[in-house]
Parts: sequence; structure tokens; C-alpha cells
Amino acid sequence: MGIRKIVTIGDEALRKVCRKQEKFDFRLAVLLKDMADTMYKAEGVGLAAPQVGILRRIAVVDVTEDHSGLLELVNPEIIEQEGSQTGREGCLSVPGRQGVVTRPMKVKVRFQNRKGEWMELETEGFEARAICHETDHLDGKLYVDMMDRELTEEEIQGHIPEDDAQ
Repeated sequence: MGIRKIVTIGDEALRKVCRKQEKFDFRLAVLLKDMADTMYKAEGVGLAAPQVGILRRIAVVDVTEDHSGLLELVNPEIIEQEGSQTGREGCLSVPGRQGVVTRPMKVKVRFQNRKGEWMELETEGFEARAICHETDHLDGKLYVDMMDRELTEEEIQGHIPEDDAQ
């Protein structure tokens, strides 16, 4: 298990557009495993390669409580989106902060798996939010760039009106 260091806001890696992943080899498999392990240890639901200082179009997402739904997204692109959802969002690279962000309710994402095979996934709700959040990282964007508002410490600990819409 390789736990990687998560870079935080202010690190220039978070603001770069990532390069396409071209090689589907053992090094990619190790990176995907390390990223998943790092995400789980940090109690996150997603992690993009630039968050561990690697400027490649790679992300992992798992919104399940039992860690049974790991998605490994290599060269992902959102090809369809529908509806909208507004809710709280945080980021492992922006510790201690949360904001209210509007994202699509449903997305279709096209991506490659660790073997380089192209796949498509249609999803909605929290998983759609997480995939949008991680694909934004691959283009150098953070949720703080698009949030409707930042939550106060009291709101982070408690209830906000936007929670009712979920």
C-alpha cells in the first residue's frame, strides 16, 4: 500500500491542465492502486492525479461507504450531462473548507480502464458530482473557482438549506 502526499491549494500542480495518459502498464496500475489507497486513508470519495503531483488525466472515485464501488478513470471526458444539483462540496486539496456548488444531476462519462479499453458510464447524484469534481481537477479547476458560496464553520458542522434538495 503506497500512500501518496496530497498537495493542497496553492501548489501549482493543481492549476495545470493534465496530459493524456498514453501508457497502460505496471506503473499506471501502481499509481491507480496508490491513489485509491490514498483516497480511502484520507476518507475522501475521489482523487485526481494532480492532487498527488502527477499531471496526467487519471482519477479514482468511490462514493460507497464500504469501498465496493471503485471507479478508475483514465483519460475521462464527460460526453453528456443533464439537469442540475446544488449541494455541499469539499476537497482533499482544500482542507477544512466546504462550499455550495451546482453540478449536473446526471452525466455520461467516457474513459479508459487500466488496460486502455474504452468504456462509458451513466450515473447520477453524488457519483455524478464526484466525477465532475475530479475531471475538473484534470483541467486545473478547483471547486472554489465555481462555488456559489463558501460555508461557515457552523454550516460545515451542521445543516444547510441546500442539503434538503438532495
